[in-house]
Amino acid sequence: MKNIILFGKPGAGKGTQAEFLKDTFNLFHISTGDVFRYNIKNETPLGVLAKEYMDKGELVPDEVTIQMLEDEVAKHPKVAGFIFDGFPRTTSQAEALDAFLTKNDMAIAATLALEVAEDILVARLLHRGKDSGRVDDQDEEKIRNRFAEYNNKTAPLIDYYSAQGKFHTINGEGSIASIAKQLTTIVEQL
Repeated sequence: MKNIILFGKPGAGKGTQAEFLKDTFNLFHISTGDVFRYNIKNETPLGVLAKEYMDKGELVPDEVTIQMLEDEVAKHPKVAGFIFDGFPRTTSQAEALDAFLTKNDMAIAATLALEVAEDILVARLLHRGKDSGRVDDQDEEKIRNRFAEYNNKTAPLIDYYSAQGKFHTINGEGSIASIAKQLTTIVEQL
């Protein structure tokens, strides 16, 4: 089973490349944001619990997020692996994910990080903001704050997965096809 974590700042192309990986390798893409929205919208017990924390302005505990991911993984027993997008964001979350996967005789095979210069990302996001109407992609200061948060939170994860020999950097500034080719080369070697 090829379980992959896909990293990248907003605008790096994670969604596009996740679709490619999903189709090419029969992987299931788990976007943590989508999982949260589904559980909250459908008022599942975990969604109700998560919303209680969010309504108080608190972070949803890792245990709740991991349980949502466990439920999502359990729904898809016939896939060749999973792409985790948006999780983990901290070392403690990475450790919790590893524990969950180990309990289910699985592991992370690789962490793939799409690297793109921040000025290019800002331009991409501002363009996306115009096209999509997404408010969070229309203000350069807010975009750069998201980058700073990403840098602060994910830096320890680079060390965590590098120590396991599972961290791979991909140049995300080329064409979609050239980036997909780089990803394919790595995933085929897993």
